[in-house]
Amino acid sequence: MKRVMIVGQPGSGKSTLAREIGKRTGLPVYHMDQIHWQPGWVARDRGLRVHMANEIELRKTWIFEGGLSETYPHRLSRADTLIVLEIPLWRRAWRVFKRTLTNLGRNRPDLPENCPERFDPEFWKWIWTTRHSAVLRHRALIKIAPADVAVHHLCNSAEVRAFLESLDSADAPGH
Repeated sequence: MKRVMIVGQPGSGKSTLAREIGKRTGLPVYHMDQIHWQPGWVARDRGLRVHMANEIELRKTWIFEGGLSETYPHRLSRADTLIVLEIPLWRRAWRVFKRTLTNLGRNRPDLPENCPERFDPEFWKWIWTTRHSAVLRHRALIKIAPADVAVHHLCNSAEVRAFLESLDSADAPGH
């Protein structure tokens, strides 16, 4: 495992999983939110976001979590592992609500400086309006993944834990 692509909807656990895989493997972790946002919650120009994502995708090693679906084909062509997190809406909404309360007014590690956590009605609306289309887009990635890409479609916390445990056991002597 050298290039890991992680996709999922808000609150699915992409950033947390990316950090955990990074700890276990030593691979560098990249968050799409670091590319999307500039300080002060200012969105970067879309063309620049694509360019920045493509530069990361060309590197030898990475764990790259997040959206920007127009870069999915290139990222998938470079990945050796695809992880699709398809967590139920109710659990994702709870996680987003909880992280917002926990981090309110402070920066999360997967966001640029000066992007403090906040209640954002537009973000909640986006979570709701993309709840079906994003699932379809992510499932389509599974179908088009090259044969040499390890695909992991994880739909609950137990499956995520089992995946992480499999990484630990893969490194154990005799495996």
